[in-house]
Amino acid sequence: MTDTYVYLIHEPDWDSDAYLSGTGVPGGDPEANFPAHKAFQEAVARLGARLVGGSALQNAKYGGRVTPGSGDRLEADAVYSDGPYPDTSEVVSGFYLVETDDEALARRIAALVPTGGHIEWRKVFPTS
Repeated sequence: MTDTYVYLIHEPDWDSDAYLSGTGVPGGDPEANFPAHKAFQEAVARLGARLVGGSALQNAKYGGRVTPGSGDRLEADAVYSDGPYPDTSEVVSGFYLVETDDEALARRIAALVPTGGHIEWRKVFPTS
């Protein structure tokens, strides 16, 4: 059976706005902005696994954190906070979804994900 694994990229937050101008990093070639990620995608294919999704996440200032209320007051009693958070120096800056039928290979792939921090990998729970 083929399983899907998610690889969460934990690293210091980044200036995602610098890449939104359409040209990537000022003066940079958009195709060359993320060469380590392109090499990772090629390595996944060479190893016989299948990349099925993934994305970079924008800077943490474009999101936040919520602790929902309870019962019928999920929204009314929700507690919201902005990020980044003072208790951590890293955020989830992106993720990949990879399919493989080999748990050992999933572990090897985790070591190949480009990061300036660390990778968390987990098997995705089958919902259908």
